[in-house]
Amino acid sequence: MNYLNILIYFSAVSFLIYGIAYFVSSNMKYEFKRFGLEKFGPLTAILELAGALGLFIGIQNYIVLVLASGGLTLLMLLGTGVRIKMKDSVLVSLPAFFYFLLNAFILYKTIA
Repeated sequence: MNYLNILIYFSAVSFLIYGIAYFVSSNMKYEFKRFGLEKFGPLTAILELAGALGLFIGIQNYIVLVLASGGLTLLMLLGTGVRIKMKDSVLVSLPAFFYFLLNAFILYKTIA
């Protein structure tokens, strides 16, 4: 297994956990309420789950990997933007930025 596959699996498992967490954790729902984006919480969780599934499938399918990593890159760019807009600390904002960079790297390596 090469390093890119390890990163893909890491991202996929992470988004699987984040997506499920929205539906089982009141903390995740509270965050969306705090952002004023409560109505987008379920959509975001579904997009995270779809992205995770796409990353898993994408190990064997180039187009699916491009779409999944690109979608997650955009989702995490927006998430980072929301954290900045809310004036969250760097420490609190770091996970969104990390996953933005991670999926941007996966996208870049996939299309390069």
